[in-house]
Amino acid sequence: MMSGINYFAQTIQFERKEFEISNVKASVIDFEGEKVLKLKRDLNKIPFDINHLEKTVDEPTFVKLKNKDFENGTIEVKVYSQIQDPSPFEFAQGFIGLAFSINKDNSAFESIYLRPKAGRSEQQFARNHSVQYYAYPDFKFEKLRQPEFKGQYETYADTGLQEWIKLKIEVQNGRAILYVNDQKFPSFIVNERKGNSRSGSIGLWVDIGTVGYFKDLKITRY
Repeated sequence: MMSGINYFAQTIQFERKEFEISNVKASVIDFEGEKVLKLKRDLNKIPFDINHLEKTVDEPTFVKLKNKDFENGTIEVKVYSQIQDPSPFEFAQGFIGLAFSINKDNSAFESIYLRPKAGRSEQQFARNHSVQYYAYPDFKFEKLRQPEFKGQYETYADTGLQEWIKLKIEVQNGRAILYVNDQKFPSFIVNERKGNSRSGSIGLWVDIGTVGYFKDLKITRY
């Protein structure tokens, strides 16, 4: 694996698109014979504190499409994640996904992401947390796990580490619907989004302990 690392750039080019870098280390590399975008969370930008988990995860750790405003349509991308070795977080799950409705200064956005390790767990409780929705900054995963939300912001999907997974998120009429690996029916439906805006940019997102790879980003507006 050869890399063309450009960790200190404010923007990065990939698949004829320009991305702004937000709290991640980003590079375009050769991976399995093709060019992919590699991301890792930058712990120098946002330190991680296991004793204050909610305050230091589900943050704006992504590359964001520059000069993009998206409201209704579909976002498709292929993702591949592995856990860093050594990992800064003992319970890392390969956190990887998409952000959308990102405002100009990254102070508000929504995200749907995977925990691929959980998707193949032998424990059903862990499997039930393999897909996550959150809305930054007020509705992170820990808050959305409170009983009042009745488990509607997490679910199971068949996912695994170190394999390519195709994600498609359909955003329309205030809902966000996730399809995994070209399945006919959705894995996850968010009927009550918690973000304050219905439009904004799109980001490729990773979190603690994850090396994430992305390719084949496609956006279709309605």
